Amino acid sequence: MLSVLRNRTYRHLFAAQVIALTGTGLATVALGLLAYDIAGADAGAVLGTALTIKMGAYVLIAPAIGAAADRLPRRALMVGSDLIRGGTALALPFVTEVWQVYALIFLLQAASAAFTPTFQATIPDVLPAERDYTRALSLSRLAYDLESLFSPALAAALLTVITDNGLFYGTVAGFAASAALVASAVLPRPAPAPRTGGPYARATAGTRLFLAVPQLRSLLALNLAVAAAGAMVTVNTVVYVRAELGRSAGDVALALGAYGAGSMIAALLLPRLLDRTGDRTVMLRGGLLLTPVFAGLALITTADGGAWRWPALLASWAAFGAAASLVLTPTGRLIRRSAPPEQRAPAFAAQFSLSHAAWLLTYPLAGWLGAAAGLSSAVLALGAIALAAGLLAVRLWPRAARGAPASAPDSPVVGREYAHRGTRGSR
Repeated sequence: MLSVLRNRTYRHLFAAQVIALTGTGLATVALGLLAYDIAGADAGAVLGTALTIKMGAYVLIAPAIGAAADRLPRRALMVGSDLIRGGTALALPFVTEVWQVYALIFLLQAASAAFTPTFQATIPDVLPAERDYTRALSLSRLAYDLESLFSPALAAALLTVITDNGLFYGTVAGFAASAALVASAVLPRPAPAPRTGGPYARATAGTRLFLAVPQLRSLLALNLAVAAAGAMVTVNTVVYVRAELGRSAGDVALALGAYGAGSMIAALLLPRLLDRTGDRTVMLRGGLLLTPVFAGLALITTADGGAWRWPALLASWAAFGAAASLVLTPTGRLIRRSAPPEQRAPAFAAQFSLSHAAWLLTYPLAGWLGAAAGLSSAVLALGAIALAAGLLAVRLWPRAARGAPASAPDSPVVGREYAHRGTRGSR
């Protein structure tokens, strides 16, 4: 898997991703502490609103950036995004009002909505070979999972020697280093996109591609299934560990670590698995696996007690993580095969926007329903969403479109062929 790091350009981009992710993790911890300093007991409401703003920025900004990406130099766009993110993080320690937090969070996440899809659309051009690109996707998934484990520990260690606001300066350093690494990389020129249609047509080009291509329509359903499970973990882990099971605050981190561990194990196994079975089998099985895990979680939730519930919860969280990784890790391969080179930037922007729209639905559902009607109701509702989305994904993804034809796995004709089929409504 590490052999792809021999490519200098990819090595610099991957290092930039890892460093920026670490900085983002520090900012997440620092933002929670800042919210408490400003709002006190209402910090949870502040963070919930900030999270909604984050998702809203992703949904709104990414398509607009995708429409303009072909007219902007990739390197300048990513470096500029990093500099904006760093400048925003530098301003956060000086805010004194909640509205200022919201404004800066929107600016920070708007820059992320510009950086991430551009980064994702660049990697297939840097690593054109299918085998190398698959390994790069697994490395990227591992980077996200390791960040979720490493950044809180790093923040805790730093807080023993610096103030809360000092974490924001670590974030600034991370984005500055990311910008320097991207600036030092020589990026391939993207395929020229046709200059047709007005701003609205260009902004919606990626979304229209997703709706036209059968396997990308299936990906939309899989995104919703993963968001249902991920929202349950992100929002309600602390409720399960502290309120339901009566365990310590440290066990909250352990439960979240189980989710990350499951995701990492799946990511490590995926390159060989994908070589043997292909995207369709792996991703659909990952989506369908979420439903039995929700069923097991329902038993944990409704049980009157028992020491078995704690290890069962850890196993459930690890299974959620593994299933999510089975769906999310090959996503880049699927988009690369389904979209011609000149449409990759809008396609990756659409995936970024539409997948976060699913989270925008499931986050409040997990939190509000769990608080108002109890965890059992939240498990039932989100489990039903995961089941319906998984079955819909199977229905939408035709067996004939398991992946690119063996004769030309990287041909842009693949995307055009499936898009043509999709517009005729064939399955």
